[in-house]
Amino acid sequence: MKPAARRPLLLCALAAAAALSFLLVAPPPPLAAHLSSLLLALPVTSPYAPRPKLLFLLAGQSNMAGRGLAPTPLPPPFRPHPRVLRLTASRRWVVASPPLHADIDTHKACGLGPAMPFAHRLLGASPDLVLGLVPSAVGGTRIWMWARGEPLYEAAVARARAALGAGGGALGAVLWFQGESDTIELDDATAYGGRMERLVNDLRADLGIPGLLVIQVGLASGEGNYTDIVREAQKNIKLPNVILVDAIGLPLRDDQLHLSTEAQLRLGDMLGQAYLKFNSSTESRQ
Repeated sequence: MKPAARRPLLLCALAAAAALSFLLVAPPPPLAAHLSSLLLALPVTSPYAPRPKLLFLLAGQSNMAGRGLAPTPLPPPFRPHPRVLRLTASRRWVVASPPLHADIDTHKACGLGPAMPFAHRLLGASPDLVLGLVPSAVGGTRIWMWARGEPLYEAAVARARAALGAGGGALGAVLWFQGESDTIELDDATAYGGRMERLVNDLRADLGIPGLLVIQVGLASGEGNYTDIVREAQKNIKLPNVILVDAIGLPLRDDQLHLSTEAQLRLGDMLGQAYLKFNSSTESRQ
C-alpha cells in the first residue's frame, strides 16, 4: 500500500519535469523583436526639446491612438526623427516613437496611428520645423465623454496648455478622429453634429485661440448601424477653420473597425497635405 500512497507525488513530479523540459526546449522570442520593443519603450531626449515647437493635439478614440500593426522594420514615415517630439503622460518632451499613446490609452494595446506620417509629411515641406505631438486620444470613447467638464476633455486641455508652456511654441491644429462609438445608438448619432460644434467652440475658448484649426477625420468604419448619420454630421459642421479629411475607403484590419498600417500611413499623409494646404491658403490671404 505504501508505494500506491506515493503514486500522486510521483505523478506530480513527472508533470513538473515535463513542464520544465518544455520551457527548456521552447524557442525564445525573436531577439530583434524583443530588442525593438525595448527600444520603443525607452524615452529618448532630444536637443530640440527646449526649442519652440509647432504643436498638434491628437484627440479622439482608438483609430487616432493607433491600432495599426507595427511591421519590422518600421516604414520610414513611422520612424523616430529628432525634430518630432512627443509630450509624455508625465509632460516631458521626448523623441516621438510609436506607439505614441502607450502611456495615455493605457487600457488597450496601442499600435501605429496617423500622427507620425503626418509629422514626416510636414517635415518634408519644412525640414527646419520642430514638431510637438500631444497624444490625448482614448479608445472606445463617445463624443459626450469629450464635453467640457468631463475628464477626457479636461485632460486634453491641460496637456495642450502644458505643451504650450513647456518650451513655448504655437498650437497648429487639433487632429480629431472619433465617432465610431457614436454609431451604436441612434440618439448619439443624431446628436453628434451639435456635440462636435460645442467641443470645437469650447476648445477654442479654453485655449484662447478663437481661430484654432480642427482637422477631423471622416469615419471609415463604425461599431454600429448609424455610421452614415455620423459621417453626414461630420460633413455638415458649419464652423470656420474646421476641415474634413475623409478616411472612407481606406483599408481596415480584420475587425473591420480599425485602420490597417497601410491606411494609417496614407491617412497621416492626407492630414499633412490638408494642414499644409490650409496653412498656405491662410498665408496667401494675409
